[in-house]
Amino acid sequence: QVQLVESGGGSVQAGGSLRLSCAASGYTSSVNCMGWFRQPPGKEREGVASIATPSGGSAYTDSVKGRFTISRDNAKKVMYLLMNSLNPDDTAMYYCAATRTTYCHYAAQDQFGYWGQGTQVTVSS
Repeated sequence: QVQLVESGGGSVQAGGSLRLSCAASGYTSSVNCMGWFRQPPGKEREGVASIATPSGGSAYTDSVKGRFTISRDNAKKVMYLLMNSLNPDDTAMYYCAATRTTYCHYAAQDQFGYWGQGTQVTVSS
């Protein structure tokens, strides 16, 4: 089993920045891919970004490219999401997730078997 705990959410004004963290524990050596997902109010959960834990290869959904950066510290077992130039459309509950599968992409949401409890990000205009 793998346990994930997110932190770093909060309320910011448009144009501001936040850095989310996701601390992993348990059988983390089995994890090959981690990702960030978000669920805006009244909408379905969507993939934001993913990162392959061995190689560091990453992918981003179009709406966050150039503004968000996903990274990981394998030694600390922590994944990050640096979010710059935030706008109200980024308001959502943000979740981190992990999977043992070698195919690593945020679009393959169903392959992520381990999930955190979420952290709220609210961006005001």
